[in-house]
Amino acid sequence: MAVGVWQLLLDMGIILSVDRQLYFQDAHAFYQFSADECTYLFCEFEKEECWKNGVKLLLQLLPLAPPRIDMPDQKIEDTTETNAEILARLTSAVQRELAAVIALKARKSAIHQNEENNSQEKRGLEELKDTSDAQAEDGGGGERAREEAGAALVLRKVWSRSPAPERRGRYVVVAGTPEKILEHLLSDLHLEAAQDKDTETLLDDFLLTYTVFMTTDDLCQALLRHYCAKNYQGKEDDSDVSCRKRKVLHLVSQWTSLYKDWLHEDEHLKQFLKTIYRNVLDDVYEYPILEKELKEFQKILGMHRRHTVDEYSPHRKNKTFFHQFSLKESWLQHRGTMNEAEEIFCRVYITEHSYVSVKAQVTASAQEILKIIAEKIQYPEEELALVTVTFSGEKHELQPNDLAISKSFESSSRMFVYRKDLTDSLNPFAENEELQQRSVRILGINTWDLALELTNFDWSLFNAIHEQELIYFTFSRQGSAENTENLSLLLQRCNEVQLWVATEILLCSQLCKRVQLVKKFIKIAAHCKAQRNLNSFFAIVMGLNTASVSRLSQTWEKIPGKFKKLFTELESLTDPSLNHKAYRDAFKKMKSPKIPFMPLLLKDVTFIHEGNKTFLDNLVNFEKLHMIADTVRSLRHCRNNQFGNEVPSKEHHELKPYVHHLHVIDNQQALFELSHRIEPRV
Repeated sequence: MAVGVWQLLLDMGIILSVDRQLYFQDAHAFYQFSADECTYLFCEFEKEECWKNGVKLLLQLLPLAPPRIDMPDQKIEDTTETNAEILARLTSAVQRELAAVIALKARKSAIHQNEENNSQEKRGLEELKDTSDAQAEDGGGGERAREEAGAALVLRKVWSRSPAPERRGRYVVVAGTPEKILEHLLSDLHLEAAQDKDTETLLDDFLLTYTVFMTTDDLCQALLRHYCAKNYQGKEDDSDVSCRKRKVLHLVSQWTSLYKDWLHEDEHLKQFLKTIYRNVLDDVYEYPILEKELKEFQKILGMHRRHTVDEYSPHRKNKTFFHQFSLKESWLQHRGTMNEAEEIFCRVYITEHSYVSVKAQVTASAQEILKIIAEKIQYPEEELALVTVTFSGEKHELQPNDLAISKSFESSSRMFVYRKDLTDSLNPFAENEELQQRSVRILGINTWDLALELTNFDWSLFNAIHEQELIYFTFSRQGSAENTENLSLLLQRCNEVQLWVATEILLCSQLCKRVQLVKKFIKIAAHCKAQRNLNSFFAIVMGLNTASVSRLSQTWEKIPGKFKKLFTELESLTDPSLNHKAYRDAFKKMKSPKIPFMPLLLKDVTFIHEGNKTFLDNLVNFEKLHMIADTVRSLRHCRNNQFGNEVPSKEHHELKPYVHHLHVIDNQQALFELSHRIEPRV
């Protein structure tokens, strides 16, 4: 039905296919409103909010449209529920634009059609106008703005799906200035009773996405203004003032709980927490009800209250407060002290086009890195050396106690492992040495254990991702990699697992072992799916579908039928048609904990971002931010529970380092050369 509506819009010329296609497709296609239909600012129907009736008109026209061979013949029920379900999927901006272009198209068509059609369309448009006027009088379904002179907050009334007698309307934020959105949020908070779902969602949306439209300093200053205001607009008594202060403190508590140590290095937040804590100490005498919030703040700050309230008197606040902070400010340094133990992926190149991905602490020495590499490539450690090579060709050998990562992570150099000969001269490995006497260790490892180690490793990366990283990754507000470091690690890992599959297969010169390898990877992919690790599952399937691997006809011909059938079933889950419907349906049915295919989740967020403006008429488009926050919140559902304590069997002591430090070839040309070398073109 939805496809039919969009096809009708395409036939009417309201939307245009970028690829000039005549049939509407709901995936892998781009559409735009026609240029001459985009003058909706001058359309009276847009101003009268007739978009609901516009969609209703489309549903009435749909059965009259010429039938399409590829379009199912469905009877469309013109009901309120049907219309509401369709309209709920559109943002207000799209609804307004759609209503405008439908109205304009109807006007233009009237000029060229006969009088009978002309009068019918006029009657239809008059009905739209009458219905819109009735809606405006009733106050339902439309948008309303607060602030008479220049709207600063736009709210839209939506109705619950309960039966008619129990239906209730509520207002959701459509757009607004940052200050007005915050003011509306604080006014909606409930302190004594549990938050209703809508208020809880609004609070979460705001905290997840505020960095898009305001800085942390802006938010801190706005919260301080709300907290310190003596009598807001002269309409508050003491209970109202204390309630407002408690709401601000509740928001701060939720903020710090959501972000944990994400903002602990932010100087503005440090100063803000110190300032607001001092204000709470002052106010607790006048408003004793703040005692509970004071204790909550002490927990937030990691402080242990060893003194009575009297000792926090305003006359002693400076001395006591700074003494307490000097003793108990360790939480503020938490993220800083963790930096030394921070782990990253370090690429150590064996040849020009192949490297070992080493997960190590930033303080790892050259000797520690070298030990991992020696074990990985099965070469005596004493005969190897780590060398940084600049792009200009300059070489520098790292000494055993040198900090390998800091030296090699300069933007103009890469880290290589070289061989030492008897004279201690350094010699690089040759590309063709990869194929000589290389043992295929993966064949001796249990597939379930290997998949389990992949899942455990991916979970450690996925569980470390903060929801804010997806926001920063999408909007690139500060353009800094340190705001998305955990997300980048998981994305890098997904890419490396895909390359690892191709590398292992293409470096195996013996046909019989290559067949065993392909079978092994098919089983590992199936186990990853069973373990609900869709990130590695996708990576392995894509690795097997790499062009340099899929062309190995001799290898694939020898794969047994049951493995080919299993692989076909696994492939169907990666089918991108209908916006990856197969994957989405399967993933939805999986219970948590589970690891999603992160590139697709990022694609969803990016699609929302690029398809909707962040600001509309100088107001924050909060509908867009709600959709983004809703997508980002899916991480919580995936991490509702922790993976079990199941660990691989101990018989493979080399399994963990093997999985943690993958040896891959990252050059597609080199992979194709290997592919043609082991199976030349006939």
